[in-house]
Amino acid sequence: MSAENTTEAGNTVSDNLEASRAHAVQAAEELKAAATRKAEELKDSAKEQASRIRDKAEETAQNFRSSATDNVDQFRDYADENWGDIKERIDDYKEEGERYVRQNPTKSILLAVGLGFIIGRVLR
Repeated sequence: MSAENTTEAGNTVSDNLEASRAHAVQAAEELKAAATRKAEELKDSAKEQASRIRDKAEETAQNFRSSATDNVDQFRDYADENWGDIKERIDDYKEEGERYVRQNPTKSILLAVGLGFIIGRVLR
């Protein structure tokens, strides 16, 4: 081989190495750009998912609050409606008790003493 061919072969190898290096750098940059785009897509997707989950949680919490408020209102209405009946029954029992004590004072006193004794023994 002549010196000229050797130089030419060296230049060709050098050119090929330079072209390969440039191609590898370009491929790395493209890969980096693709990875960056994919990371942004994943980030946007995660934000959308988080937003949907937050919206659903807020909706569920609002439904729960609304349901709880409705239940409290229903209970309050029920209690208000029945409070009058309960108060009347208590007054009736009180009157019956007073009437029984007036009609049977001895029995009432003995019953009270007996109950007091039993309750005292139980509480000791």
